[in-house]
Amino acid sequence: MSRMRQPLISILICALLTGGAAFAAKKAISPKELGGVPASGPKPPFSPGIQVNNTLYVAGQVGRDLKTGQIPQDFESEVKNALQNAGLVLKEAGFTFQDVVAVQVYLTDMDLFQRMNAIYATFFNDPRPARTTVGVAKLVAGARIEITITAQK
Repeated sequence: MSRMRQPLISILICALLTGGAAFAAKKAISPKELGGVPASGPKPPFSPGIQVNNTLYVAGQVGRDLKTGQIPQDFESEVKNALQNAGLVLKEAGFTFQDVVAVQVYLTDMDLFQRMNAIYATFFNDPRPARTTVGVAKLVAGARIEITITAQK
């Protein structure tokens, strides 16, 4: 075998063994309900979701009401909105909450944990995804909760 073919064959074998992940294309997921990608003006410096093969990464979603643009006063409504906003990204990519494998929850007040958990539990069936909950000092727009999700088909 020639010396030129050996590196090419090694690369192809490596790609096959890793499932082609090194060559997977990223696809941005931007539901219109979340504002989508603006036709004009500055583009946000992130995507609401990124899909790579059968995995979807949902950017942090706060509990902003999509009709008013405001964070609700009622914490339970804020949690529900954050999960519904994340659900819009899942749906746009053809996923459901049943496909979620990991969730990260950020709370500005850990005393709200049980109240968050009560709403959270209504969105996920068994087996529930792995989850991390972290207390943080502050979130964007005065939000008390932000949720990121990883889903896989």
